[in-house]
Amino acid sequence: MIKKYFYIIFLFSLTACIDPYSVEVEEGAQLLTVDGMITNGPGPHAIRLTRSDTYGSVFEGLVRPVASATVIVRDDQGVVTFFSEDPEDRGVYYSSEDFSAKIGRSYSLQIQLQDGKVYSSLPERVESAPELKNLITKVLKIAVEGEENVRSGVQLIAEVDDPSDQNNFYFWKNSESTYVLKTRPDLYTPRPSDTNTSREPQPKDCCIVCFRTELLGVGGIYIENDDNFNGLNTQVPVAFIEDDGLRFVDTYRTDVKQLSISQDAYRYLRLVKQQVEVSGSVFDPPPANIRGNMLSLDDPEEVVLGFFIAAGETSKRIYIDGEELDFRQPVTIIPDDCREVEGANIDPPADWNP
Repeated sequence: MIKKYFYIIFLFSLTACIDPYSVEVEEGAQLLTVDGMITNGPGPHAIRLTRSDTYGSVFEGLVRPVASATVIVRDDQGVVTFFSEDPEDRGVYYSSEDFSAKIGRSYSLQIQLQDGKVYSSLPERVESAPELKNLITKVLKIAVEGEENVRSGVQLIAEVDDPSDQNNFYFWKNSESTYVLKTRPDLYTPRPSDTNTSREPQPKDCCIVCFRTELLGVGGIYIENDDNFNGLNTQVPVAFIEDDGLRFVDTYRTDVKQLSISQDAYRYLRLVKQQVEVSGSVFDPPPANIRGNMLSLDDPEEVVLGFFIAAGETSKRIYIDGEELDFRQPVTIIPDDCREVEGANIDPPADWNP
């Protein structure tokens, strides 16, 4: 009998009402984020202004541009250069095409928002960049857990003659890339519509070959300092271009910029790189907002994200012949006119010279 009463009490406790515990999370600040660089290379140069979002916000992960700001770059001799906002890409501000930084000068970025708040970077000095002597290609295969097929791509390795008379901090980036795009317009089949329900192939007469231009990232953050190779010739991985079954069917062209950055910029990018490349284990450092060189002139305690970089630049162009690679992905078939692909054009660039 005692056991029966015990079961009744136990069941009653399971079905009893539980008051919800309300947790109020303090709303985080929407932090100004600055992403900008000027070099001694040709313009235009770009500054991007955005706002970060509170963790858990419905806007989290979206780019929230900061529009209608006044953006200028001032050098150590007082020369001011205005950056104009792109009318179609809000929050991105460009210099004129004839503006470029000068070696040995220091530059500061200054921003005034619509609400009157003013921000400035610490000065960044432009140092000359050592010559990027050569680019070497190497095919990399990347095993994917649970997948039979491997990912692959081309790693670019820079050969650099590092000068012995200065401490150098390197940062490598890609410019626009162009490749020969081949499609199959003979396999074109229109999608069903209200006026056309046919699923029969309707081959197009043109076009099979186009030249497609894309702005492709280097596949990571590639930085290095010369502590271990000061004054020596060295080879450093500087980019990875993934093979998507289209890029290396024929010829691929890209320009790699070698930038000489400040020690502060190098430290900032190294911290960003560490957070981007964490493996996801319990031993990884927790994600954090990494403060750069931007300051609020109205409130010194305000956190501003991002970094304004002023750098010396050299670049190297490379043409990659897909047929010379020792491994390529299966060809991706696009059953349409190649001109229908975004960024593709039937005419080659004026300076196309494999």
